[in-house]
Amino acid sequence: MENNLSLHLKNFNDKVKVMNQSNSKQLILSAQEARDIQAEMFEILNLCAIMTRKLSAGNTGTDVTVAMDGGSF
Repeated sequence: MENNLSLHLKNFNDKVKVMNQSNSKQLILSAQEARDIQAEMFEILNLCAIMTRKLSAGNTGTDVTVAMDGGSF
């Protein structure tokens, strides 16, 4: 899955891994990093919403639900 991540999400994932490995209590991002991650996450959520609507429209009588949570994030 990591190969499918965009550059900003991959960098974020790498920073979280380092944070976990060092048992650090916080992760500091620059404002630009936070904006880049937010923009990519919004694109992903928007794409999920579009795909859900298309699937629901194509399957009359069948509801399609996409549920996402942060897991242990």
